[in-house]
Amino acid sequence: MGIEQDIHQQKFRNAYQKASINLIFTESWLRDKIKEILDTKDITSQQFNILRILRGSHPEPLSTLQIRERMLEKMSDTSRIVDRLVTKGLAKKIICKTDRRLVDIHITDKGKALLKNLDEKQDEMDQILSKISEEEANILSNLLDKIRDGV
Repeated sequence: MGIEQDIHQQKFRNAYQKASINLIFTESWLRDKIKEILDTKDITSQQFNILRILRGSHPEPLSTLQIRERMLEKMSDTSRIVDRLVTKGLAKKIICKTDRRLVDIHITDKGKALLKNLDEKQDEMDQILSKISEEEANILSNLLDKIRDGV
């Protein structure tokens, strides 16, 4: 099945429009597939992203600004998402020792355990793209990089 059948549209202005629409549609489809996996652990994709960022910096803490700079979705309300992680016990906030106006964000042991559990689902996440080969996945990734480099 192609994008034409998926969205019931046979004509596109040009190949660029078709590719753009296909990319947006596919991004939404991929997001839904990943959401199904993350929902089993009662975590959103933004929370998952922040926990992975915190785990990557561990044992060093990060500020909300540093987290936002590394996030996949730059428009996310990072502070609100961090607060939800703190409420769930997956992250903690500590007043910065060098500047008491700042807050350091750390991943908790519970947050690390949740990520470890989700790491075991990584094959399931990879399986979402299993209709393409690893070589094709590299080509796709390079093409997506090329699109962003042009802006």
